[in-house]
Amino acid sequence: MRISQDHGPHQGQDAGRPARGRAGAALTVLVALALLTGCGGGGNDSASKPAKGAAHADRVEPLAAAPAPKLPVTVDSADGKKVTIDSTDRIVPLTGSLSEIVFTLGFGKQVVARDITATFEQAEKLPVVTRAHDVSAESVLSLKPTVVLADTTTGPAEAIDQIRSAGIPLLVVEPAKGLDDVGRRIDTVAEALGVPAAGTELKERTEARIAAVQKTIPDHADGKKPRVAFLYLRGSASVYLLGGAESGASSLLEAAGAVDAGKTSGLKKDFTAITSEALAKAAPDAILLMTKGFDSVGGMDGLVKIPGIAETPAGMDRRVVTIDDGVLLNYGPRTDRVLADIVEQLYAKGGKGQ
Repeated sequence: MRISQDHGPHQGQDAGRPARGRAGAALTVLVALALLTGCGGGGNDSASKPAKGAAHADRVEPLAAAPAPKLPVTVDSADGKKVTIDSTDRIVPLTGSLSEIVFTLGFGKQVVARDITATFEQAEKLPVVTRAHDVSAESVLSLKPTVVLADTTTGPAEAIDQIRSAGIPLLVVEPAKGLDDVGRRIDTVAEALGVPAAGTELKERTEARIAAVQKTIPDHADGKKPRVAFLYLRGSASVYLLGGAESGASSLLEAAGAVDAGKTSGLKKDFTAITSEALAKAAPDAILLMTKGFDSVGGMDGLVKIPGIAETPAGMDRRVVTIDDGVLLNYGPRTDRVLADIVEQLYAKGGKGQ
């Protein structure tokens, strides 16, 4: 994967700051770290193989009709500014989730750059203008964008100010924290690009597909929902974190008919360092992981060597759910696929995982 030479932090600096005050900010850093630091150890454990639906998770599915923007439009930015957009000829989305929405609305040919977390196939040849969660204003401006899309976790603030000072319309969007934010984000981007009707179509399509996946969730014979812990692992950087109420994964797990084990065990923050005591209290029946994080610890054999994992029901049953880093927490047009993959893996083979 190509990474532009920008002014972002070194990997070692990033590794120490994944758990920030807001869930959206923490998740941006976590996904960027997962993509930047690569995988160490084995990846041959059968549990690391994606579910059937995940085979297509690296592509977005644009709407059938080509977009016909009605411009100019003036919209409210999440940072309190009014932004007038009069051209969508050259679009720069500064997060992977925003890129996903822009491409799915049908504007893929107008996108001229991507950030490191935009990993889907249609975007992979675009120049990268971020490193981790930091934007290179110089890289963005060199591409002469007509509109830039960011969210409140995008930084540094100096880069955002520099882009705006150059006269480029820059819209800041509130980040997604859960399923309830999917429709709002789609509507916001569609309005900014002058295609509100396409936004409504995409929102309705996405919500209908999510609802259809939820109908496939099997009944719990014993009346108990599976307890699932979301772990963020970066074996190469010795980062081992347990997700809490603000991790961003609770909404997905609950939609999949599960219980967020970290949240219900009393962890109120986004992420907490893994300890045997915290895992024992969470007592997960299964563990949700980003694929690169799972690979970075050496797959299942390495996972159960992390203190406390082997003693949990999930560790004893070797029950894991792995989802691609670049899509797990986007909460956008592909969230139905993410949810379908979680459901398929969580309830596979009588609920014993892979």
